[in-house]
Amino acid sequence: MDAANLVGLIGAGAYLLAYALLQMRVLSLGDGRYALLNIVGGVALVYSLSWNFNLGSFITQIAWLLFTVVGYVRGRQVSGPA
Repeated sequence: MDAANLVGLIGAGAYLLAYALLQMRVLSLGDGRYALLNIVGGVALVYSLSWNFNLGSFITQIAWLLFTVVGYVRGRQVSGPA
């Protein structure tokens, strides 16, 4: 397995772990760890896509990253620092 695919698998794992922990109520939407896992997932998958490009997946990953960062920043502005 090449490095790009390994990094992509790590990204997919980060996304799935974030979602699973959210559904099990271990993490909440406002938890920075949830945002961090989503950011790691997005960045890793964009890296993987740079080697094996797919336009639909690339657009999805960039959008997911933007939504995560905007949501995290806006959540921090509303609730203030922890």
